[in-house]
Amino acid sequence: MSRHTTRRTTLAVATAVAAGALLAGSLGTTGAAADTSTLSATAKELKLGSKEKLVVRDVVEDRDGTTHTRYDRTYDGLPVLGGDLVVHETKAGKQEGVTRATSKSIDVATSGVSLKAAPSGARKVVWAASGTPRLAYDKVVTSTKKDGTPSRLHVITDAKTGKKIFEYDEIRTGTGESQYSGSVDIGTSGSGSEFSLTDAERGGHSTYDLEHGESGKGTLFTDADDKWGDGTNNDAATAGVDAAYGAQVTWDYYKSVHGRSGINGDGKGAYSRVHYGNDYSNAFWDDSCFCMTYGDGEGNKNPLTSLDVAAHEMSHGVTSATANLVYSGESGGLNEATSDIFGTSVEFYAKNSKDVGDYLIGEQIDINGDGTPLRYMDKPSKDGSSLDAWKSDAGDVDVHYSSGIANHFFYLLSEGSGKKTINGVDYDSPTSDGSTVTGIGRDKAEQIWFKALTTYFTSNTDYAAARTGTLDAAKDLYGADSAESKAVAAAWSGVNVK
Repeated sequence: MSRHTTRRTTLAVATAVAAGALLAGSLGTTGAAADTSTLSATAKELKLGSKEKLVVRDVVEDRDGTTHTRYDRTYDGLPVLGGDLVVHETKAGKQEGVTRATSKSIDVATSGVSLKAAPSGARKVVWAASGTPRLAYDKVVTSTKKDGTPSRLHVITDAKTGKKIFEYDEIRTGTGESQYSGSVDIGTSGSGSEFSLTDAERGGHSTYDLEHGESGKGTLFTDADDKWGDGTNNDAATAGVDAAYGAQVTWDYYKSVHGRSGINGDGKGAYSRVHYGNDYSNAFWDDSCFCMTYGDGEGNKNPLTSLDVAAHEMSHGVTSATANLVYSGESGGLNEATSDIFGTSVEFYAKNSKDVGDYLIGEQIDINGDGTPLRYMDKPSKDGSSLDAWKSDAGDVDVHYSSGIANHFFYLLSEGSGKKTINGVDYDSPTSDGSTVTGIGRDKAEQIWFKALTTYFTSNTDYAAARTGTLDAAKDLYGADSAESKAVAAAWSGVNVK
């Protein structure tokens, strides 16, 4: 069994995993629209009032043809908060039942009544989520919490009295105790005593517990008080916290730094599965299920869910959705290196004091059993197998080791050659030709690599083509004669790609 953080292809194990996932639950969301006459007929069948209209928000179809259509409601043209419902129908279109947010009928005067002045920027709504439905105002107050978490607080006030009825934050974060990153806020869904590890603010990314199984989607993590894990492997949810946190920070990194919304750039979240198999010292991304999967390491003691590993796996999905570098030969090495590069970038971006940014890959998971990291970017050969520089048979080397060429290039481009200490870690990066390379900073190096990946790399890009692609990217971003373009050329020369 491999001891490396890898991207599984849709061959072998990952195929079985994906097939199992497709057999579990519904097939997905269709978002099908309905015409006005159909909506009116449904409203009448549900015995809604003449002022009420339905708006389709979501349609889910099960494998057996059963559909679950989720509707929002309006009343006299106003949104009804807490008035949503789901109609369940057989394949033949026979109604099997209705799930309603409220069973109370709506009879609210929307005009000709004395109302309090609406708060600035508030919208008029019908509040039906609690008590007797009534006219209300919904005011959204945006802010940022002390820890940097954004807030979109909805304040609901009675339109007649001006008294506050309810408030809720659109941005949901639970509190988690991770194994590698300390106490963290994570995106969750739910309320009261029913929460799930589903991040509604990041495309609905969800985290599941495979409970040491090797197929299916697993069981969605749920919790009664929105406090997850205990920081140790004694609590199964701890690995879930690390995986969810990693996915969250990776999403934020790509959105904030590169303007990319989600792995596919379509705003949709992937999902994560933890506790895969027994003694499984690996983690993988699988295109067919659009998911990340994490083993628990030898003795099931050290889940491979550290931040840089999580970002590494999600970045395989980004590569698949963009350049789609073939996972073999030199392009495979570039594929692996891309995940290491962005895994490292995410770790620096997070600014987490428990897992500070560094140019070491998998330093938290102790996969070697002696406290050493999985890979080193400043001098890849320190792991005993990775290449520091290109050679003619690089394409014949395992992709996890040929990735060292691009990892070393990225380090040189970011930090330069020679000795230095960064965030308490000592580095000493040599060049293959003895030259001195001056770095341009990690921020610019990240932009160049991302630009090249998404604009110039193709499925069969090799190291020579990667040099050309990054030079083109640097030219686009900074100019052909810029210091950045010259640094790209110098860094490639430093790893024998000329």
